[in-house]
Amino acid sequence: MGITIPVLGLLIVLVFAGVHIAVSLAITSLLGLFLITGSLDITIATFASTAFQGLRGYVFAALPLFMLMGEFISRSGAAQDLYVGINRSIRAIPGRLALATVLGNAVFAFLTGVSIAAAAAFTRIAYPQMLKLGYDRGVALGVIAGSSCLGMLIPPSNLMILWAILVEESIGRLFLAGILPGLMLAGLFLIYVLLNAWFRPHLYGEGPTASVAEGEPQPRSLSAAASGDDLQPSPLDTVTSRDVFISGICMGGLIAAVLGGIWFGAFTATEAAGVGALLALIFAIAVKRLGRKDIFEGILQVGKTAAPLMIMILMALLYSRTLALTGIGGSIEDFFGSGVIPPWAVLVFMVCIWFILGMLIDSKSIMLLTVPIFAPLGELIGYDPIAFAIIGILAIEAGILTPPFGLIVYTVKAAANDDKVSTLRIFGAATPYWICLLIVLVAVAIWPELATGLGDMVFG
Repeated sequence: MGITIPVLGLLIVLVFAGVHIAVSLAITSLLGLFLITGSLDITIATFASTAFQGLRGYVFAALPLFMLMGEFISRSGAAQDLYVGINRSIRAIPGRLALATVLGNAVFAFLTGVSIAAAAAFTRIAYPQMLKLGYDRGVALGVIAGSSCLGMLIPPSNLMILWAILVEESIGRLFLAGILPGLMLAGLFLIYVLLNAWFRPHLYGEGPTASVAEGEPQPRSLSAAASGDDLQPSPLDTVTSRDVFISGICMGGLIAAVLGGIWFGAFTATEAAGVGALLALIFAIAVKRLGRKDIFEGILQVGKTAAPLMIMILMALLYSRTLALTGIGGSIEDFFGSGVIPPWAVLVFMVCIWFILGMLIDSKSIMLLTVPIFAPLGELIGYDPIAFAIIGILAIEAGILTPPFGLIVYTVKAAANDDKVSTLRIFGAATPYWICLLIVLVAVAIWPELATGLGDMVFG
């Protein structure tokens, strides 16, 4: 235990000093191993064996394959088609563009599983349309930032895959665990938007006046917007009903093939990732006529993203092994197993840590730093490992919406490139979505069956 404190302390110092998370984990782990063993040869051998065992793991292929599937879908324009289709189908409902954004993010989450990517994509797709209909700028970007969090909860989620790798849990079980909480969260988002649009229609371009900053254009009514007054041509205007129908059918089939295959045991999560990537490629080429250049750039982009991430995962596995050798697991078990601190207080402490880290670093780095310690602790205080994983993912996602440094809000702000809306204003508009995340988190903590029910039905 005497080695644990300096090892963890060094890691914290390196991270907050701005050293890359993979380098920080590597330095900390190697130093810890050397202090434990006293031998440089054993330290190097442990490092090599950890890397070898990690890289040959079949489950590691799931992450880049699902990323590849999402990249093909994103480049094909299917997300744009689905957004247009949802928007047109709920034309008579208040706040329809905001509702379409939430629903679009929910569907997009089934295809990509990356919150940051969803935030950037829907800012480019939905934000200009909301401005044309006179939406308040903060409300428009707030709904995009908030609903983008669905990407990490609804499968296939990159955070779920990463969590499963770190704790050696079933990816398929985690995918199924995220469905009910994800749908519940999407439902809360929709309810909030509907109520807000009903009671404050001026924020959604439906009132005679608007609550906007001085110098901004006044919102117009939906009837004026529908007439086409002052509207500039938009790429979304070229999307036909045929495009929407074909994209909807193909994307529905893709979701059914990937998740249905896991559900019915036709293939593992890794095999599902391969099937999904192949079907997405066929759809992009045969249906959307994606060119060779775009395909090559998509593969290259996934490689650039996945390679550093795989290195980070390997360093996290080494870090986890180092912590195990320090005996921190036994010390934590002795301390928290004494019953002095109630389980709910321990959970609140961990959630607060996730919130704080979410204000400073990205979701994957938070997971790499905390899961090796928090996952065994969650099981020790009585939480089901699957339910605890969903609680952790919800807390981490809430963290990246938390001011003053919530990364997803800054992603939306950068993608919007709009100087007329401040970051603080987006944080304020995203706060109700943050509260919805907390509601679902508490619900899963109280009723873990929300996360474990589907998995128990499928896997027994």
